[in-house]
Amino acid sequence: MPDQTQTTDVLLREALPNLSRAERQLAAHILGNFPVPALGSVSALARGAGVSGPTVVRLVQRLGFSGYPQFQARIRDEIGEKLASPLVKRDKWAESTAVEHILNRFANVVVENLQATLGQIDHATFDAVADLLADPDRRIYAMGGRITHALADYFASVMKVMRGDVTLMSDMSNTWPPALLDMKRGDVLMVMDIRRYENSVLQVAEMAREHGAEVVLITDRWVSPAAAHATHLLPCHIEAPSAWDSTASLLVVIETLLAAVQSRNWAETEARLNRMEDLFARTHFFRRPR
Repeated sequence: MPDQTQTTDVLLREALPNLSRAERQLAAHILGNFPVPALGSVSALARGAGVSGPTVVRLVQRLGFSGYPQFQARIRDEIGEKLASPLVKRDKWAESTAVEHILNRFANVVVENLQATLGQIDHATFDAVADLLADPDRRIYAMGGRITHALADYFASVMKVMRGDVTLMSDMSNTWPPALLDMKRGDVLMVMDIRRYENSVLQVAEMAREHGAEVVLITDRWVSPAAAHATHLLPCHIEAPSAWDSTASLLVVIETLLAAVQSRNWAETEARLNRMEDLFARTHFFRRPR
């Protein structure tokens, strides 16, 4: 049985270097419009990928499944997890018998999420994203969904202190065309999107990619459909004993990216901080200590 902590698409991506030519062709076909190609019959999948039926069987067995039915069952379970409503998520945790206080129980799950997230994120990918964000020749745009918009707001607020040309994109669709109008090739769109994935986020990611922007997606371990347009992917673990998912691991990834950008651009960040402190002092923005 394959690793239960990894989703099927992640298993496919990790297996790619060790697959035969026909198996790679099949895996690429599945990943190209995941999970739709794998929801049909073996013959339909093989025909769509241009491979033989035995190739389908060999691939799923190489991934650790006993056969194609088990492979499909795993995908269907993952789809159910992706689309789970708050009521379903709450019922899942309510079924278990807990002896710990909710404070300890919730915190333990969050720590496990963070450890799993840090173990899953590729360091080279993280560094590449930090380099993009630190590049002064690139404009930075940030966007989130109904819940993750607050994370995008926080990210943009701190980035604006460290560098210029940072835009927080509103979740109102009438504001997208003006923002996309100024987006050029090489700019960066930071997208935060976790289940249940929002069509608005997917649309903006698609249009940004069409403009030649580098799309960075911070998502959950089931992966937002916006991944189809992402240059870089940072998946996080988000499950919690609640009707709502925990965004703690996403926040840690965002804050670590901000720290990485700061270290890359400290001279500029320090100068901007000094100017901003002067402005705060002139406007009496903060209370003076007594």
